[in-house]
Amino acid sequence: MPVAPLRPPLRIAVLISGGGSNLQALMDGCATGLIPGQIVLVISNRSDAFGLERAKKYQIPTRVIDHRLFSLRASFDQMVARALEEAGAELVCLAGFMRVLTSDFVQYYAGRLLNIHPALLPAFPGIHVQRQAIEAGVRFSGATVHFVVPEVDSGPIVIQAVVPVLADDTPDTLAARILRQEHRIYPLAVRWFAQGRLRLEEGRVRVMDGEEDDLGVLVNPMGEA
Repeated sequence: MPVAPLRPPLRIAVLISGGGSNLQALMDGCATGLIPGQIVLVISNRSDAFGLERAKKYQIPTRVIDHRLFSLRASFDQMVARALEEAGAELVCLAGFMRVLTSDFVQYYAGRLLNIHPALLPAFPGIHVQRQAIEAGVRFSGATVHFVVPEVDSGPIVIQAVVPVLADDTPDTLAARILRQEHRIYPLAVRWFAQGRLRLEEGRVRVMDGEEDDLGVLVNPMGEA
């Protein structure tokens, strides 16, 4: 089934918790026309998130919804959902958003909720993934953009980028190498969504025919781009 709106510009909301470097990549993508859409809202669960300052420089509306003010996770999610609906968001992008969303929230936004994870899923879900990769002795790691499902870091994969794990890598050096690739593939995944090129078929993502976007990354094998 198609998982993108029928016409641009796509209205995008981004959820953050920290520095917002992937938010910056998405804002740049919109500003340059790579992404046929606009970011209409940035939400953070932390008032000190530097990503809020990034958004303000682009004159993008921001909202702080502090999760610590809610006794129930569902109540926090409901407040976030209300803000997203008021902004008319058609796609929600998680960009370093350090909260696990409830199943009700995820199911409501099914097919409209993307996340980026700094590992080659399904390997190394969760946190401290660079340390996990180094300790496991893998030769390659990378980043994954995927649709969000109730199970954490388990949704259908849109695109992946691969980087080598070097013999002298630390979690920080590996994370920095991966982050550069995150900034390349997240805008591309959102571009494909906005173009209506993504299809979910039996739990997998297919990238439909269209212009070539060869960035030297690995794409889900079901894709044809």
